[in-house]
Amino acid sequence: MRTDDFDYNLPDELIAQAPAEPRDSCRLLVLHRGDGSIDHRIFRDIIDYLEPGDVLVANKTRVMPARLIGRKPTGGTAETLLLNRREDVDPMGAVWECLVNPGKRLKPGAEIEYRAGGALAPEGAPVVLRATILEFVDDSRGGRLVRFEPVGENADGSLRTLDEAIHAAGHVPLPPYITDYEGDPEKYQTVYAMEEEHSAAAPTAGLHFTPELIERIEEKGVRFETVELEVGIDTFRLVEEDDPTEHVMHTERYHVPAETVEAVRAAKAAGHRVIAVGTTAVRSLESSWEADVPAADPAVCARRFEDAPDSAAVCGRGDIAVREDATTNLYLMPGSTFHVVDAMITNFHVPRSTLMMLVSAFATREQIMAAYEAAVEERYRFFSFGDAMLIE
Repeated sequence: MRTDDFDYNLPDELIAQAPAEPRDSCRLLVLHRGDGSIDHRIFRDIIDYLEPGDVLVANKTRVMPARLIGRKPTGGTAETLLLNRREDVDPMGAVWECLVNPGKRLKPGAEIEYRAGGALAPEGAPVVLRATILEFVDDSRGGRLVRFEPVGENADGSLRTLDEAIHAAGHVPLPPYITDYEGDPEKYQTVYAMEEEHSAAAPTAGLHFTPELIERIEEKGVRFETVELEVGIDTFRLVEEDDPTEHVMHTERYHVPAETVEAVRAAKAAGHRVIAVGTTAVRSLESSWEADVPAADPAVCARRFEDAPDSAAVCGRGDIAVREDATTNLYLMPGSTFHVVDAMITNFHVPRSTLMMLVSAFATREQIMAAYEAAVEERYRFFSFGDAMLIE
């Protein structure tokens, strides 16, 4: 197995630059793993492939305004992408692991200031956030540990908190292959996203659902449950090693709540399916598998089921809330075993990515490559704002 095995040719014009309107009007490619056959449908037709008793499990994480455009003391522009809050470095949550551009010019000790409105800040907008580079994380990619400090007061005279400062200066980050989208940033959030913001990118397989479609799905007798996984650095990193087994996955926080565990257990015990909405939901469910439970036992579920109430706890620390969740660096590739997930809704993924390897593990590499070739021939739209795929 080589990383090149997960590469494919994609015309640039097939990279979606805007979401479908309405959300559920995008196209849906259905791959049947049993015989490799393919159906071409519209996403709202997903309901035809769901049966009463099935459980849909989606990642309800919300994207935070993690893209910050600031200025260096020299006057040059610096872009910072917040990836992971590092409570191990600072329990108050002021230190983040970031991608910084231009990274080579921002060495430890360098400072950046960010104004209200960020990249759209009018002339004379106040500085609301200040950053200091602490140390390198991955110099080849501009990875840095950065300490942030809120600046100034709110309109009511209260001291600005760090989260308020980030919201005042930040923007929701779109992937780098989306180059000219100027629409509503809420279109890059799922309709069922939680209020708290923790992710650096959206769980994009869920972008196709509308409240009306979810209501119809539930009326059919399908349960709609959620997990949380904070999408982090690996969303922005391709596999650069020739041997994909040498790639190291970044650790991400996740939580599978007790009600989702119980829904999965009940569905499995009754012979129904668990259908993951997106690769992040797949990784959350499979990370929660109890390895000590015999595979023949239909009462699957979570290694951390007994810890679920604790991992959902919120501990207030100053002006932030630190969620004490489980973490995962699960890397699924051909040869991996799926214990929980029976079917998967996903988007079309970037070549040579860990996500290509995950879907190739769930089906086969040959089936996935044939499906992608068909999608290119049929002019499907690819990546985050693109069309969807059901692998069953």
